Amino acid sequence: MSDSKSHLKARGAPPTRRRETASLLMPIIDGQRRPHGPYTVGSALLHHLVPVAMERSADLVAAHDLEIRAVAPGLCDRVPARRATIDAGLPDDERILVPAPRRTLRLANGIAEFVRAVVPPGRTLVVCNGAEADPTDVELLDVLMRRIPPDVLTIALYADGPPLAPDSRDAGELWTLVDHCMREGFLHAAAELGERGLTLTEPGGTQWWRFAQRTATALGGLGRVQEARDLWELVRRTSQDPAMHAAAAYGTAMLDARHPDPAQRDLGRARGWINQAIAISTLLPDPMERAFKLGFDRNGLALVELRHGRLDAALELVESALELARELGARHPVHRMVLLANRAQLLAVLGHVKEALADYGAAIAIDPAFPDYYLERGNLLLGMGEEVPALADYESAMRAGPPLPEAYYNRAELWIGRGDLDAALADLSRVIDLDPGYLDAYINRAGLLAGLERDEEARADVAAGLALSPGNAYLLTVLGQLETAAGRLEEARAALDRAVEAGPALASAWGNRGVLRFELGDVEGAVSDLTRAIDLDPQPDLFANRAVALRALGRLAEAAADERRTTQPS
Repeated sequence: MSDSKSHLKARGAPPTRRRETASLLMPIIDGQRRPHGPYTVGSALLHHLVPVAMERSADLVAAHDLEIRAVAPGLCDRVPARRATIDAGLPDDERILVPAPRRTLRLANGIAEFVRAVVPPGRTLVVCNGAEADPTDVELLDVLMRRIPPDVLTIALYADGPPLAPDSRDAGELWTLVDHCMREGFLHAAAELGERGLTLTEPGGTQWWRFAQRTATALGGLGRVQEARDLWELVRRTSQDPAMHAAAAYGTAMLDARHPDPAQRDLGRARGWINQAIAISTLLPDPMERAFKLGFDRNGLALVELRHGRLDAALELVESALELARELGARHPVHRMVLLANRAQLLAVLGHVKEALADYGAAIAIDPAFPDYYLERGNLLLGMGEEVPALADYESAMRAGPPLPEAYYNRAELWIGRGDLDAALADLSRVIDLDPGYLDAYINRAGLLAGLERDEEARADVAAGLALSPGNAYLLTVLGQLETAAGRLEEARAALDRAVEAGPALASAWGNRGVLRFELGDVEGAVSDLTRAIDLDPQPDLFANRAVALRALGRLAEAAADERRTTQPS
């Protein structure tokens, strides 16, 4: 294995005798998710590497504290929390944020960078029972194979292995693990373990409800909408508790309002369910519970209004939720933070940027270790031309947690605006290294590389991007440019025809096809395409190109007018 210098994914079990025993990093890891749950492989690997790393490079361990503590909770007593959100210290009913499924990719990238830095070169990691591994470990192993060269660490993953261990955990043990999974964003495990917990608890009881709520939320976060909907319906059929019914109504509403496919969102049905949640929450007897749940539900209705395009109505609802939050005193800080950030988003869209910045500042002050609102504020600042504070926000987001592709992507946009293309390319390359499925990074990097006449590199990005999004108008436009530069004009015309068809509002597609049509001798067609591009985005180069075509047609006065506009765009 180590001589071949390549990673391995194989069916069956590992060989019983291995020539490479001396090069094994550690004993073979049994990857089956039972009985240890998410990151069975990741935790075993870190338990092997971290103790030695702490002696040799405590700073490196500290730099990956969050990832290590999430993936290997058993190391929490040895790896202090250097970066922690306030959510970690809150009681159960105040932890309302559920990490997105992509958080595990961030954790995997952070662990991969740590492992690459500390592992002795030339070793082999062997994992068996890979077919029974938790999705967190499957993702982690994929990232390790992609980001760590086999001459540094060869990874051999076998589908089979020793017989699977029976799961004998009781409801209490399952609850501890489900709660951990929800806090960390391990949604597949939360759903699987939560469903098992439901079978071990009395329907309608407090523990059963806790499993039901977490499981339905995890299913919704994974896009398993119908399963989540069925579970919320089971709650309604099982319980007569008003708080459960309010939560079930809210959860059902969000399945429609947040459906990953906009075409499948039923905002009318979502409004009906959220109205029911509000009606029930209004009647809750405890004033603190009522203030929290009613504000929570009104914030949900604000999302429905936003999806309808009713920004003022959404803003009014969020402000009413903030009024209710004042009744909670110091309790529910995360709820207050989310409401402030939601109001900031609405104010920004409505053009009240000063007030939006103030709300973002207040939200960030509640939890400076939460990265999302740095990104949102940075984007608002960049749109205002405030590059220095925007840059600071992007870099604060980078420092706040595991590697965050969006922060590097946004910083690349800033570098492009400044004309620092080398820095932009470096950040876009970092994005793609962290997330090979990040389509917009391929689009932007391909465009930059084409502009720099690094055509082969640009073509590789176009191919990678089109594999993710066949028929993407932006990538087809870049492909048209590359084919034109290579003198393959018919291929260029085919690519640009497809680009215009796929993106009729994309000015660059029309502009590039206009230039190509001129080269092909279709001057009238060139003027038509360039005119359409100018209507969409009046840029000086478009006027200059149309002026050339107009002169070729003898339309000199129009050409002269366009030439004047090359220095004074409309």
